[in-house]
Amino acid sequence: MNRFERYLSLWVTLCIIAGIMIGKIIPGMTQRIGNFEIAHVNLPVGFLIWLMIIPMLVKVDFHALQDIRKHLRGIGVTLAVNWLVKPFSMAFLGWFFIRHVFVQFLPASQLDSYIAGLILLAAAPCTAMVFVWSRLSHGDPLFTLSQVALNDGIMIIAFAPIVALLLGVSSIVVPWTTLLTSVLLYIVFPVTLAQIWRKYLLRQGDSALERAMQRMNPISTTSLLLTLILLFAFQGEAIIAQPMIIALIAIPIVLQVFFNAALAYLLNRMLGEKHAIACPSSLIAASNFFELAVATAISLFGFHSGAALATVVGVLIEVPAMLIVVRCVNASKNWYECNTSASVTNEIS
Repeated sequence: MNRFERYLSLWVTLCIIAGIMIGKIIPGMTQRIGNFEIAHVNLPVGFLIWLMIIPMLVKVDFHALQDIRKHLRGIGVTLAVNWLVKPFSMAFLGWFFIRHVFVQFLPASQLDSYIAGLILLAAAPCTAMVFVWSRLSHGDPLFTLSQVALNDGIMIIAFAPIVALLLGVSSIVVPWTTLLTSVLLYIVFPVTLAQIWRKYLLRQGDSALERAMQRMNPISTTSLLLTLILLFAFQGEAIIAQPMIIALIAIPIVLQVFFNAALAYLLNRMLGEKHAIACPSSLIAASNFFELAVATAISLFGFHSGAALATVVGVLIEVPAMLIVVRCVNASKNWYECNTSASVTNEIS
Protein backbone atom coordinates (compact mmCIF):
# COMPACT_ATOMS: atom_id res chain seq x y z
CA MET A 1 0.00 0.00 0.00
CA ASN A 2 1.20 3.50 -0.71
CA ARG A 3 1.22 6.15 1.99
CA PHE A 4 -2.20 7.52 1.10
CA GLU A 5 -3.87 4.10 1.14
CA ARG A 6 -2.20 3.14 4.42
CA TYR A 7 -3.36 6.29 6.23
CA LEU A 8 -6.70 6.80 4.46
CA SER A 9 -8.61 7.06 7.74
CA LEU A 10 -6.23 9.80 8.92
CA TRP A 11 -6.70 11.82 5.72
CA VAL A 12 -10.46 11.43 5.97
CA THR A 13 -10.35 12.64 9.58
CA LEU A 14 -8.35 15.71 8.52
CA CYS A 15 -10.89 16.33 5.75
CA ILE A 16 -13.67 16.20 8.33
CA ILE A 17 -11.94 18.91 10.35
CA ALA A 18 -11.11 21.04 7.28
CA GLY A 19 -14.61 20.69 5.84
CA ILE A 20 -16.32 21.63 9.09
CA MET A 21 -14.07 24.70 9.47
CA ILE A 22 -14.72 25.83 5.89
CA GLY A 23 -18.46 25.35 6.34
CA LYS A 24 -18.39 27.54 9.46
CA ILE A 25 -16.06 30.24 8.11
CA ILE A 26 -17.31 30.64 4.52
CA PRO A 27 -20.76 29.04 4.30
CA GLY A 28 -21.68 31.12 1.25
CA MET A 29 -19.05 29.48 -0.94
CA THR A 30 -20.12 25.94 -0.12
CA GLN A 31 -23.75 26.89 -0.72
CA ARG A 32 -22.94 28.22 -4.19
CA ILE A 33 -21.07 25.01 -5.02
CA GLY A 34 -24.01 22.97 -3.78
CA ASN A 35 -26.43 24.87 -6.03
CA PHE A 36 -24.37 24.28 -9.17
CA GLU A 37 -26.29 21.28 -10.47
CA ILE A 38 -28.30 19.93 -13.39
CA ALA A 39 -31.11 17.35 -12.93
CA HIS A 40 -30.13 17.05 -9.25
CA VAL A 41 -26.57 16.09 -10.26
CA ASN A 42 -23.94 18.35 -8.74
CA LEU A 43 -21.49 19.20 -11.52
CA PRO A 44 -18.36 19.99 -9.43
CA VAL A 45 -18.73 16.77 -7.45
CA GLY A 46 -19.51 14.83 -10.63
CA PHE A 47 -16.27 16.05 -12.17
CA LEU A 48 -14.31 15.14 -9.03
CA ILE A 49 -15.89 11.69 -8.95
CA TRP A 50 -14.87 11.07 -12.58
CA LEU A 51 -11.28 12.03 -11.76
CA MET A 52 -11.47 9.67 -8.80
CA ILE A 53 -13.06 6.65 -10.48
CA ILE A 54 -11.73 6.56 -14.04
CA PRO A 55 -8.06 5.82 -13.14
CA MET A 56 -9.27 2.92 -10.99
CA LEU A 57 -11.38 1.48 -13.80
CA VAL A 58 -8.49 1.72 -16.28
CA LYS A 59 -6.83 -1.06 -14.27
CA VAL A 60 -9.74 -3.43 -15.02
CA ASP A 61 -9.16 -5.82 -17.92
CA PHE A 62 -12.47 -7.24 -19.13
CA HIS A 63 -10.56 -9.88 -21.11
CA ALA A 64 -9.97 -11.52 -17.72
CA LEU A 65 -13.58 -12.70 -17.84
CA GLN A 66 -12.45 -15.62 -19.99
CA ASP A 67 -10.65 -17.01 -16.92
CA ILE A 68 -13.70 -17.20 -14.64
CA ARG A 69 -14.29 -20.86 -15.56
CA LYS A 70 -11.12 -21.82 -13.70
CA HIS A 71 -12.63 -20.95 -10.31
CA LEU A 72 -16.38 -21.17 -10.68
CA ARG A 73 -16.90 -22.01 -7.01
CA GLY A 74 -15.03 -18.94 -5.81
CA ILE A 75 -16.74 -16.75 -8.40
CA GLY A 76 -20.13 -18.14 -7.40
CA VAL A 77 -19.51 -17.46 -3.71
CA THR A 78 -18.41 -13.89 -4.32
CA LEU A 79 -21.33 -13.11 -6.62
CA ALA A 80 -23.85 -14.63 -4.19
CA VAL A 81 -22.52 -12.63 -1.24
CA ASN A 82 -22.08 -9.39 -3.24
CA TRP A 83 -25.48 -9.35 -4.90
CA LEU A 84 -27.78 -11.62 -2.89
CA VAL A 85 -26.56 -11.12 0.68
CA LYS A 86 -24.67 -7.86 1.24
CA PRO A 87 -27.24 -5.25 0.08
CA PHE A 88 -30.06 -7.02 1.92
CA SER A 89 -28.07 -7.67 5.10
CA MET A 90 -27.04 -4.00 5.17
CA ALA A 91 -30.65 -2.91 4.68
CA PHE A 92 -31.63 -5.09 7.65
CA LEU A 93 -28.74 -3.84 9.82
CA GLY A 94 -29.57 -0.24 8.89
CA TRP A 95 -33.24 -0.74 9.77
CA PHE A 96 -32.38 -2.53 13.03
CA PHE A 97 -29.79 -0.07 14.33
CA ILE A 98 -31.00 3.24 12.87
CA ARG A 99 -34.72 2.67 13.32
CA HIS A 100 -34.60 0.84 16.67
CA VAL A 101 -31.35 0.61 18.63
CA PHE A 102 -30.05 4.16 18.01
CA VAL A 103 -33.30 5.92 17.13
CA GLN A 104 -33.30 8.18 20.22
CA PHE A 105 -29.74 9.37 19.54
CA LEU A 106 -30.25 10.38 15.88
CA PRO A 107 -32.21 13.27 14.33
CA ALA A 108 -35.65 11.95 13.40
CA SER A 109 -35.69 13.83 10.09
CA GLN A 110 -32.60 11.98 8.83
CA LEU A 111 -33.36 8.38 9.81
CA ASP A 112 -34.55 7.31 6.35
CA SER A 113 -31.63 9.14 4.77
CA TYR A 114 -29.05 7.32 6.91
CA ILE A 115 -30.58 3.97 5.93
CA ALA A 116 -30.51 5.00 2.26
CA GLY A 117 -26.82 5.85 2.52
CA LEU A 118 -26.05 2.46 4.05
CA ILE A 119 -27.95 0.72 1.25
CA LEU A 120 -26.07 2.69 -1.42
CA LEU A 121 -22.78 1.78 0.25
CA ALA A 122 -23.53 -1.95 0.21
CA ALA A 123 -25.09 -2.13 -3.26
CA ALA A 124 -21.81 -1.62 -5.16
CA PRO A 125 -18.84 -4.02 -4.73
CA CYS A 126 -15.40 -2.48 -4.41
CA THR A 127 -13.22 -2.02 -7.50
CA ALA A 128 -9.79 -0.47 -7.07
CA MET A 129 -8.88 -1.13 -3.44
CA VAL A 130 -9.61 -4.84 -3.87
CA PHE A 131 -6.33 -5.17 -5.76
CA VAL A 132 -4.53 -3.81 -2.69
CA TRP A 133 -6.33 -6.16 -0.27
CA SER A 134 -5.74 -9.15 -2.56
CA ARG A 135 -2.03 -8.40 -2.81
CA LEU A 136 -1.72 -8.09 0.99
CA SER A 137 -3.43 -11.46 1.47
CA HIS A 138 -1.41 -13.19 -1.30
CA GLY A 139 -4.58 -13.71 -3.33
CA ASP A 140 -4.65 -15.03 -6.88
CA PRO A 141 -4.28 -11.89 -9.05
CA LEU A 142 -6.07 -13.36 -12.09
CA PHE A 143 -9.04 -14.38 -9.97
CA THR A 144 -9.14 -10.92 -8.41
CA LEU A 145 -9.03 -9.23 -11.80
CA SER A 146 -11.70 -11.47 -13.33
CA GLN A 147 -13.99 -11.01 -10.32
CA VAL A 148 -13.64 -7.21 -10.39
CA ALA A 149 -14.32 -7.15 -14.13
CA LEU A 150 -17.40 -9.34 -13.69
CA ASN A 151 -18.72 -7.22 -10.82
CA ASP A 152 -18.26 -4.03 -12.83
CA GLY A 153 -20.25 -5.53 -15.68
CA ILE A 154 -23.03 -6.66 -13.35
CA MET A 155 -23.06 -3.30 -11.58
CA ILE A 156 -24.09 -1.53 -14.80
CA ILE A 157 -27.28 -3.63 -14.89
CA ALA A 158 -28.00 -4.49 -11.25
CA PHE A 159 -27.05 -1.41 -9.20
CA ALA A 160 -30.12 0.73 -9.97
CA PRO A 161 -32.75 -2.05 -9.57
CA ILE A 162 -31.28 -3.28 -6.26
CA VAL A 163 -31.05 0.24 -4.85
CA ALA A 164 -34.58 1.03 -6.00
CA LEU A 165 -35.94 -2.20 -4.53
CA LEU A 166 -34.30 -1.76 -1.12
CA LEU A 167 -35.13 1.94 -0.88
CA GLY A 168 -38.71 1.10 -1.78
CA VAL A 169 -38.89 -1.63 0.86
CA SER A 170 -37.51 0.90 3.35
CA SER A 171 -40.35 3.31 2.34
CA ILE A 172 -37.87 5.80 0.87
CA VAL A 173 -39.04 7.61 -2.26
CA VAL A 174 -36.82 6.74 -5.22
CA PRO A 175 -36.35 9.45 -7.86
CA TRP A 176 -35.87 7.05 -10.77
CA THR A 177 -34.66 9.71 -13.21
CA THR A 178 -31.90 10.80 -10.86
CA LEU A 179 -30.98 7.21 -10.01
CA LEU A 180 -30.63 6.21 -13.66
CA THR A 181 -28.72 9.42 -14.38
CA SER A 182 -26.32 8.52 -11.59
CA VAL A 183 -25.80 5.04 -13.07
CA LEU A 184 -25.02 6.55 -16.46
CA LEU A 185 -22.71 9.22 -15.07
CA TYR A 186 -20.89 7.21 -12.42
CA ILE A 187 -20.83 3.68 -13.88
CA VAL A 188 -21.53 3.49 -17.61
CA PHE A 189 -19.65 6.64 -18.63
CA PRO A 190 -16.52 6.03 -16.47
CA VAL A 191 -16.30 2.33 -17.45
CA THR A 192 -16.61 3.17 -21.16
CA LEU A 193 -14.12 6.02 -21.07
CA ALA A 194 -11.67 4.03 -18.93
CA GLN A 195 -11.69 1.08 -21.33
CA ILE A 196 -11.17 3.35 -24.35
CA TRP A 197 -8.26 5.00 -22.56
CA ARG A 198 -6.86 1.61 -21.51
CA LYS A 199 -6.85 0.33 -25.12
CA TYR A 200 -5.17 3.53 -26.30
CA LEU A 201 -2.41 3.21 -23.68
CA LEU A 202 -1.86 -0.51 -24.28
CA ARG A 203 -1.26 0.16 -27.98
CA GLN A 204 1.81 2.05 -26.76
CA GLY A 205 2.91 -0.82 -24.50
CA ASP A 206 2.39 -1.95 -20.91
CA SER A 207 4.89 0.63 -19.65
CA ALA A 208 2.72 3.43 -21.05
CA LEU A 209 -0.24 2.16 -19.03
CA GLU A 210 1.86 1.96 -15.88
CA ARG A 211 3.25 5.49 -16.33
CA ALA A 212 -0.24 6.88 -16.90
CA MET A 213 -1.50 5.25 -13.72
CA GLN A 214 1.36 6.70 -11.71
CA ARG A 215 0.57 10.18 -13.02
CA MET A 216 -3.16 9.85 -12.40
CA ASN A 217 -3.00 8.41 -8.87
CA PRO A 218 -2.26 11.80 -7.20
CA ILE A 219 -5.12 13.39 -9.17
CA SER A 220 -7.48 10.64 -8.08
CA THR A 221 -6.37 11.02 -4.47
CA THR A 222 -6.79 14.80 -4.52
CA SER A 223 -10.27 14.46 -6.01
CA LEU A 224 -11.35 12.12 -3.21
CA LEU A 225 -10.07 14.49 -0.53
CA LEU A 226 -11.71 17.55 -2.12
CA THR A 227 -15.03 15.70 -2.36
CA LEU A 228 -14.84 14.78 1.33
CA ILE A 229 -14.03 18.36 2.31
CA LEU A 230 -17.10 19.59 0.41
CA LEU A 231 -19.30 16.96 2.04
CA PHE A 232 -18.22 17.85 5.54
CA ALA A 233 -18.50 21.57 4.81
CA PHE A 234 -22.22 20.89 4.36
CA GLN A 235 -22.48 18.36 7.18
CA GLY A 236 -20.52 20.38 9.74
CA GLU A 237 -23.41 21.77 11.76
CA ALA A 238 -25.08 18.36 12.14
CA ILE A 239 -21.81 16.74 13.22
CA ILE A 240 -21.02 19.48 15.77
CA ALA A 241 -24.54 19.23 17.18
CA GLN A 242 -24.35 15.42 17.48
CA PRO A 243 -20.75 14.18 17.18
CA MET A 244 -21.76 10.61 18.06
CA ILE A 245 -23.63 10.27 14.75
CA ILE A 246 -20.51 9.08 12.91
CA ALA A 247 -19.75 6.40 15.51
CA LEU A 248 -23.35 5.16 15.52
CA ILE A 249 -23.53 4.94 11.72
CA ALA A 250 -20.19 3.11 11.65
CA ILE A 251 -21.48 0.19 13.73
CA PRO A 252 -23.76 -1.44 11.10
CA ILE A 253 -21.10 -0.81 8.43
CA VAL A 254 -18.40 -2.59 10.45
CA LEU A 255 -20.73 -5.47 11.26
CA GLN A 256 -21.63 -6.04 7.61
CA VAL A 257 -17.95 -5.96 6.60
CA PHE A 258 -17.03 -8.72 9.04
CA PHE A 259 -20.22 -10.72 8.44
CA ASN A 260 -19.86 -10.82 4.65
CA ALA A 261 -16.10 -11.46 4.77
CA ALA A 262 -16.58 -14.39 7.16
CA LEU A 263 -19.49 -15.78 5.13
CA ALA A 264 -17.55 -15.77 1.84
CA TYR A 265 -14.41 -17.17 3.50
CA LEU A 266 -16.26 -20.06 5.14
CA LEU A 267 -18.30 -20.87 2.03
CA ASN A 268 -15.11 -21.08 -0.05
CA ARG A 269 -13.61 -23.41 2.55
CA MET A 270 -16.70 -25.61 2.56
CA LEU A 271 -16.57 -25.83 -1.25
CA GLY A 272 -12.86 -26.73 -1.26
CA GLU A 273 -11.49 -23.59 -2.96
CA LYS A 274 -7.82 -22.69 -2.51
CA HIS A 275 -6.83 -20.14 0.12
CA ALA A 276 -5.47 -17.85 -2.62
CA ILE A 277 -9.03 -17.75 -4.04
CA ALA A 278 -10.90 -17.53 -0.74
CA CYS A 279 -8.90 -14.46 0.36
CA PRO A 280 -9.83 -12.11 -2.51
CA SER A 281 -13.33 -13.64 -2.58
CA SER A 282 -13.95 -12.69 1.04
CA LEU A 283 -12.32 -9.28 0.63
CA ILE A 284 -14.36 -8.42 -2.46
CA ALA A 285 -17.49 -9.60 -0.64
CA ALA A 286 -16.77 -7.30 2.30
CA SER A 287 -15.54 -4.05 0.74
CA ASN A 288 -17.56 -1.32 -0.94
CA PHE A 289 -17.26 0.96 -3.97
CA PHE A 290 -17.58 3.99 -1.71
CA GLU A 291 -16.76 6.49 -4.47
CA LEU A 292 -19.89 5.45 -6.36
CA ALA A 293 -21.95 5.42 -3.16
CA VAL A 294 -20.86 8.97 -2.26
CA ALA A 295 -21.64 10.30 -5.73
CA THR A 296 -25.05 8.62 -5.92
CA ALA A 297 -26.00 9.76 -2.41
CA ILE A 298 -25.23 13.37 -3.32
CA SER A 299 -27.20 13.09 -6.56
CA LEU A 300 -30.24 11.45 -4.95
CA PHE A 301 -30.41 13.24 -1.61
CA GLY A 302 -28.02 16.21 -1.69
CA PHE A 303 -24.97 17.40 0.21
CA HIS A 304 -26.89 18.07 3.42
CA SER A 305 -28.42 14.60 3.58
CA GLY A 306 -27.79 11.86 6.08
CA ALA A 307 -27.28 9.54 3.10
CA ALA A 308 -24.21 11.49 2.00
CA LEU A 309 -22.85 11.43 5.55
CA ALA A 310 -23.44 7.67 5.88
CA THR A 311 -21.49 6.93 2.70
CA VAL A 312 -18.60 9.09 3.89
CA VAL A 313 -18.49 7.12 7.16
CA GLY A 314 -17.91 4.10 4.91
CA VAL A 315 -14.81 5.83 3.55
CA LEU A 316 -13.62 6.57 7.09
CA ILE A 317 -13.66 2.95 8.25
CA GLU A 318 -12.83 1.16 4.98
CA VAL A 319 -9.08 0.81 5.50
CA PRO A 320 -8.93 -0.20 9.19
CA ALA A 321 -11.82 -2.67 8.81
CA MET A 322 -10.37 -4.28 5.69
CA LEU A 323 -6.88 -4.49 7.18
CA ILE A 324 -8.39 -6.46 10.07
CA VAL A 325 -9.99 -8.84 7.55
CA VAL A 326 -6.65 -9.21 5.75
CA ARG A 327 -4.93 -10.02 9.04
CA CYS A 328 -7.59 -12.62 9.88
CA VAL A 329 -7.43 -14.47 6.55
CA ASN A 330 -3.62 -14.48 6.64
CA ALA A 331 -3.50 -15.72 10.23
CA SER A 332 -6.00 -18.52 9.53
CA LYS A 333 -4.23 -19.91 6.45
CA ASN A 334 -3.05 -23.12 8.16
CA TRP A 335 -6.54 -23.80 9.54
CA TYR A 336 -8.08 -23.13 6.13
CA GLU A 337 -5.65 -25.31 4.16
CA CYS A 338 -6.01 -28.17 6.63
CA ASN A 339 -9.61 -28.54 5.49
CA THR A 340 -8.94 -28.11 1.77
CA SER A 341 -6.02 -30.55 1.87
CA ALA A 342 -8.27 -33.15 3.44
CA SER A 343 -10.87 -32.55 0.74
CA VAL A 344 -8.30 -33.05 -2.02
CA THR A 345 -7.05 -36.27 -0.39
CA ASN A 346 -10.58 -37.63 -0.20
CA GLU A 347 -11.21 -36.80 -3.85
CA ILE A 348 -8.02 -38.61 -4.93
CA SER A 349 -8.79 -41.69 -2.85
